Amino acid sequence: MHPDSQFTHADNATLIFNELKFRSLTVKNRLFRSNISGQFDDYNGHGGNARLNWEEKFARGGIGCIISSFTPVSVRGRILVRYAMIDDDDKIPFWREVGRRVHGHDCRFIMQLSHSGRQQDMGGVENLFNKGLSSTDKSDYFHGLLAQAMTKPEIAEVVEQFAQGARRAREAGLDGVELHGANGYLLTQFLSSGINDRTDEYGGGWEGRARFVLEIVRAIRREVGQDFHLQMKINGVDHNDWLYPWIKKGNTLDETVKICTMLLDGGKGVDSFHVSSGSTFPHPRNPAGDLPLEDLHRWYDGMLSQGTRAPMNYAIFSNPLLGRAFQALWRWRRGKVIEGINLDYARAVSEAIGKIDPDIKVLCTGGFQHADRIAEALRSKACDAVTMARPLIANNNLPEILAEANGPEKECTYCNKCLLNDLENPLGCYDLSRFDGATFEDRYSEMIKQVMSVFEPPTFH
Repeated sequence: MHPDSQFTHADNATLIFNELKFRSLTVKNRLFRSNISGQFDDYNGHGGNARLNWEEKFARGGIGCIISSFTPVSVRGRILVRYAMIDDDDKIPFWREVGRRVHGHDCRFIMQLSHSGRQQDMGGVENLFNKGLSSTDKSDYFHGLLAQAMTKPEIAEVVEQFAQGARRAREAGLDGVELHGANGYLLTQFLSSGINDRTDEYGGGWEGRARFVLEIVRAIRREVGQDFHLQMKINGVDHNDWLYPWIKKGNTLDETVKICTMLLDGGKGVDSFHVSSGSTFPHPRNPAGDLPLEDLHRWYDGMLSQGTRAPMNYAIFSNPLLGRAFQALWRWRRGKVIEGINLDYARAVSEAIGKIDPDIKVLCTGGFQHADRIAEALRSKACDAVTMARPLIANNNLPEILAEANGPEKECTYCNKCLLNDLENPLGCYDLSRFDGATFEDRYSEMIKQVMSVFEPPTFH
């Protein structure tokens, strides 16, 4: 994508900072924070003070809308411990406070309702003897996380868990919910032709594979009505064969467009689609960027007790030659484009859905951090807004920067050190090259100060 030079920064800023109207939600600009957060909460799924600080700092920085991190609808469905959940009414007061903090900066907040399925990195002691619920009995091929195909009563139970999660989000005063149907989690495991091997009505062709999600959409509408924002995050293309070429590729763009059309449910379904790609997490296309071997070797050890393939992965990452070979494969599968990597997929969804219902909006994620790239994405009608995560971790006030300049002075380098550190450390930017200081110690001190800022102000002060 080559931004058209005929447009000035003022032109681009006017477009970016124009409000976006959904059917039942208005956002002040076209910049959304994508779903990302660290392990900031209590082990039992109750929210913590650090998360309040975390969410508020992005709202303070000018972002129009925050999409929460992965928010489990049940203990069985979490990906990491110390992530705030929405599995019970006793979680409503915390999320009400999140909304209050964020709304104080004229920012909207959408809760991402999520379930890990088999892709459960560290499910905690409650799940020590549980296999991940999934569409299949086959373990995930990256970490080797064990799975069991859900029975129909289990499917009905999880559908209701999503519906009650949406009800709680509305009762907490939040602005909407997003279903996490991308990047390898439970909904992807049902939607993807590369993962779902069921022979009942929840498998087979794309219509059968989408039945589970459609039932969730209808159950949510039953609980919250038509005037509460509901959106769906979905892979444009699965790229399920990124690691092993003999594995099924998964959903094509054509199948994704058909699934999106189905989820409109005759005008009673979703209000917006959030387009990503990649049927595992991590995946070379999500988050698109580098794979820092030193951090991978240092922090991946937490996965050794989780998956049957994790020890083999750890041995590969620890070997100088094999590690570099894996890094080269990662970079090749990622491709050359990072900023706007999913735009072609978003454009296909936008064009198809726009012919059916022009009120349905499309969001696109993928490393956005430059005003000209964002404006061109909007101007070309590929999407109605962009979502970003790592660039906002690098520059919490990126929206304010984009209002004045084409991009930040110190850009996100897409090094993905934030991703790998999150397994054991507070989430933040761990790229030393972005911090000032005469010595290594000075730069490291500045980096740690930024990382630890999420704990300020403290709970009691």
